[in-house]
Amino acid sequence: MTDTLTIDGSFGEGGGQIIRSALGLSLVTGRAFAIDKIRAGRKKPGLMRQHLTAVLAAAEIGRAEVEGAEIGSRRLAFWPGEVVPGDYRFSVGTAGSTTLVLQTVLPALLIADGPSNLTLEGGTHNPFAPPLDFLARSYLPLVERMGPTVTATLERPGFYPAGGGRFDVQVRPAGSLGPLTLNERGEITAKRVRAMVANLPRHIAECECRTIAKKTGWDEACFCVDEVRSAGPGNVVMIELESQHVTEVFTGFGKIGVKAEHVASGTLNAARRYIKAGAPVGEYLADQIMLPMAIGAWQGTGGGEFHTFGLSMHAKTHLEIIERFLGVRTEAVQLGRDDWQVRIADCGMKNEE
Repeated sequence: MTDTLTIDGSFGEGGGQIIRSALGLSLVTGRAFAIDKIRAGRKKPGLMRQHLTAVLAAAEIGRAEVEGAEIGSRRLAFWPGEVVPGDYRFSVGTAGSTTLVLQTVLPALLIADGPSNLTLEGGTHNPFAPPLDFLARSYLPLVERMGPTVTATLERPGFYPAGGGRFDVQVRPAGSLGPLTLNERGEITAKRVRAMVANLPRHIAECECRTIAKKTGWDEACFCVDEVRSAGPGNVVMIELESQHVTEVFTGFGKIGVKAEHVASGTLNAARRYIKAGAPVGEYLADQIMLPMAIGAWQGTGGGEFHTFGLSMHAKTHLEIIERFLGVRTEAVQLGRDDWQVRIADCGMKNEE
């Protein structure tokens, strides 16, 4: 494909997901694109620093030519070259999400012709993006079922607003991505609660664990209080539910003026909703797992289907971007109040030139 795909950056959820998905899919397909009205509906429209880092990272890995790569830009044009695996280091420079930068470049590296080693610096745990723990425990194990091997190791956490975190990622690609089917969750086999504090009193994390323990009756062995070093203060509580077929992670962040009990209770409510719904894939995981499944479908080797209990506007926008780049067939059908089935399949449009 040599034509340039034009995208309205204000459609659907109108946020940074459109930019990240377009960059990732452009690297995979070799198709150029241009986005106008970037984040038009946001309080601060245009490219923010974490979006710019994602653009520059994609350009470096894909030897791309770019126009509009600057803070505040509301238009971006991207012409990808050849994806070159190797050793890379990317720094957001703020508490902007490093995990979202990773998700921008990872799809192309999953099917590259050699391994890659990445170091990312910035925010690793903030309220506006999946924390590294979610990627490592929930998302990457599903990616590995499709063929590649990806490991992520946290060197130090970076909380909002100070940032300063760092993690390393090793990618051992597969030539093609296989199918993934997640229609059943299976029995929940383990429950883990980790409350983390950096440059804050330990009793905050202890209170969060006590709150969840009191409300659930889970065994003491399920809980862990972790005091960590970071550039600034931070608090996060994470509930990990390991099931027969999938692991989900639910996260709550401490805020000034919000009691630790409230942070813990909100996180537990999200986990309980997941348990009650019975679907294997949570709302955020549904959004993220779509892209590697769609690449596999585009290659003619993968795709698949999964059940989820919620399909956000974020996810619906993502599906539309995927269809426009890859020409795969996507279907999202609501079967019940808390049951959606998402299917992604090849429809014979790969690499039309």
